[in-house]
Amino acid sequence: MKVLKFGGTSVGSVESILSLKKIVEKSAEECPVIVVVSALGGVTDKLIATARLASKGGDAWRTEFESIYKRHKDMIEAVISDAEKSEALLKEIDTLLEQLRSIYFGVSLVRDLGRKTLDVIVSYGERMSSKIVATLVEGAVWYDSRKFIKTERKAGGFSAGGYHFAVKQGLAADYTYSLVKETFKNLPRIALVPGFISRDKDTDEVTNLGRGGSDYTAAIIAAALDAEVLEIWTDVDGFMTADPRVIPGAFRIDELSYIEAMELCNFGAKVIYPPTIYPVCVKNIPIKVKNTFNPECVGTIIKEKITNDGRPIKGMSSIKGTAIITVTGLSMVGVVGVNQRIFSLLADNGISVYMVSQASSENSTSIGVREEDVDEAEAVLNKEFAKEIETGAMFPMRVIKGLSTIAIVGENMRHKSGTAGKLFSALGKSNISVIACAQGASETNISFTIDAEDLGKALNTIHDSFFGAEYKELNLFVCGVGTVGGALLDQIRLQQNNIFETKRLRLNVIGVANSRKAIVDRAGLDLSDYIEKLSSAEDCRCAEYVESIIKMKPQNGVFVDCTASEEVARLYKELLKCGVSVVAANKIAASGDYEALMELRKTALDHGAKFLFETNVAAGLPVINTIESLVNSGDKVLKIEAVLSGTLNYIFDTLAGGTRFSECVRQAKEQGYSEPDPRIDLSGKDVIRKIVILSRVAGYKISQSDVEKNLFIPAEFFDGDVDEFWKKLPRLDDEFGSGAKRMNEEGKRWKFVAKMENGRASVGLQSVDRSDPFYNLTGSNNMVAITTERYKESPMLIQGYGAGAAVTAAGVFGDILSLACL
Repeated sequence: MKVLKFGGTSVGSVESILSLKKIVEKSAEECPVIVVVSALGGVTDKLIATARLASKGGDAWRTEFESIYKRHKDMIEAVISDAEKSEALLKEIDTLLEQLRSIYFGVSLVRDLGRKTLDVIVSYGERMSSKIVATLVEGAVWYDSRKFIKTERKAGGFSAGGYHFAVKQGLAADYTYSLVKETFKNLPRIALVPGFISRDKDTDEVTNLGRGGSDYTAAIIAAALDAEVLEIWTDVDGFMTADPRVIPGAFRIDELSYIEAMELCNFGAKVIYPPTIYPVCVKNIPIKVKNTFNPECVGTIIKEKITNDGRPIKGMSSIKGTAIITVTGLSMVGVVGVNQRIFSLLADNGISVYMVSQASSENSTSIGVREEDVDEAEAVLNKEFAKEIETGAMFPMRVIKGLSTIAIVGENMRHKSGTAGKLFSALGKSNISVIACAQGASETNISFTIDAEDLGKALNTIHDSFFGAEYKELNLFVCGVGTVGGALLDQIRLQQNNIFETKRLRLNVIGVANSRKAIVDRAGLDLSDYIEKLSSAEDCRCAEYVESIIKMKPQNGVFVDCTASEEVARLYKELLKCGVSVVAANKIAASGDYEALMELRKTALDHGAKFLFETNVAAGLPVINTIESLVNSGDKVLKIEAVLSGTLNYIFDTLAGGTRFSECVRQAKEQGYSEPDPRIDLSGKDVIRKIVILSRVAGYKISQSDVEKNLFIPAEFFDGDVDEFWKKLPRLDDEFGSGAKRMNEEGKRWKFVAKMENGRASVGLQSVDRSDPFYNLTGSNNMVAITTERYKESPMLIQGYGAGAAVTAAGVFGDILSLACL
């Protein structure tokens, strides 16, 4: 004999209820079955909401009641094709609904909703759904569970439907078991039972087994009759390693022990109502969790002895809307009975405690409760300990709201050392703070509370850490879609599939922004049409874009700055504080205020993020990374000499070929080598920034004002706007033309050289001959000569393209990819 229970979603639609019919009839071919059903999906909530409306008086409840009536009538018409059966069933349901209407009317008149009345109201959901299913399933015999599921009054209050009651009902187990055995001593092929509902054994009043109690009904029947198996049919394939709505990579768990299943259910896995497990566990009856919508899936089996899969944890679950109350005071140390007062008081007021964390010094106890209960809990505890608080022996209750609780569960934890370390290390690296935690000596559950905003990120982090995602994912937010940003997005689009195939790295571009607009899609943007989408997006400033990223709290988030904006650079710190790494082509932060840069690097370190800016100097050449590696290995940089402006090198190389100076500058801009405003290059400002950045990476405290500047363009050319500059520029053609001719005759070339030696930096135009390594540097190429204690006699040379959108974008791309390896 088997017991099959079908939840609200399994009887919530025409598709699901017809699937239920096939499942039950097929199972009944093998052995007798008892089928327990819940109310139609969402109906219990509807019944309670309508009761609340009625308790306020007036007629507003009638509209809600009519929707309940229509829901059941529509279901009957859709699934019962036999006209005679349909008519008989509709009369039966009409009778029940007329009773329910009268109860609602009475509540509206007296404007009061007591526990007894609410229990009667919610019982109609299962009574009606079970009648529908009993009529639909061939050969089903309907049984009234109120006749054999009996409850009795228990100590302690409880809440139901938003109301608090001073007493609660619990199962009268021995009496119920004897009634179940008597009721089903002559078992039909298919017995149909409404779940959830019961009666008080002493008063015969209608009661219930609590929300989710249909599972419990099925478990009681299975245990009383020593069933072969209890099958829980729901809308998922079984227990999952995590909530798949939060973690797409979550997968089904084949087997769970009773203890593991209980722990997961207690902490938010809504697959099974927690009390369900105990009755069948005692009788060692396995539970199968299966999917009504996918009956071919094997589901999850829960039993005493399971196969050891070697994983330290089986899964994790979470509870939203939680709060922590901390009871603290010196009078608690070594005093017997303080905790007894705390927990007895909360139990008497119907407040459930789901987690306890106590300091070893005994001077504080933190308890986790639902957020809806925390105000009442705080008030009753402050009242209970009023005398101690008044004398200073204890402090007023300290409350933290807006939390979520996560539990990782697995019996293998007791056999695997380092599970807790691995857990908290993963959370720390993702910049997630743990507010309170608890672990029992049984080592089957580690539970902890975090800020509610961190829940999704924390679940993903833990799942990746313990279950090993099939791939790593970087969630990218690109700011700036000009020459460099546009080239970067094109490179990502072309390489996304290849990188995933070869590196198992998913580059997920979630956001793209320019100076005026932004588009964001958590699922990832299609990079083939982002320009069109961005142009039609609503106005959005960069600060608003960054604020939306911070609120999103993305896992493995990377902010990519391809702008030259000071405003954007000022936003880095807030991003790093939230654990979002920053990759910057923008030179402003790295070359600006020295103390601010050090603060950025410290912030990144403190919050598990990275601040990378390789392309700040020499575009895609590995200059910064090389210097960092030398310094980190213990070498000391003594001198740096470099041609760092691809723009200026291109201009003077082209000038040597006979082209007019003003035309050389214009070509540099058209080729994309120069900044949008070429005066930045010609003033030497860009090179000054770069030598400052390299000096800082090398370990020297240098600012732009410390750099000696030997410039070649008169200051008057930088007055006014860029249009005026272009008009003035041809005035320099003759001077530079004759100078270039003279250089050619002398076998020399002009190079704009940056130099740092022993902490002193300078930039200036120099003439170099054929013996100098810079002499043969052509086009927009850069060259950096690094002299260190190890590379003293023969400096290290790094040479290559130092300008251009494609190579700069490639350097940014390289920084992004390096984050996947960190």
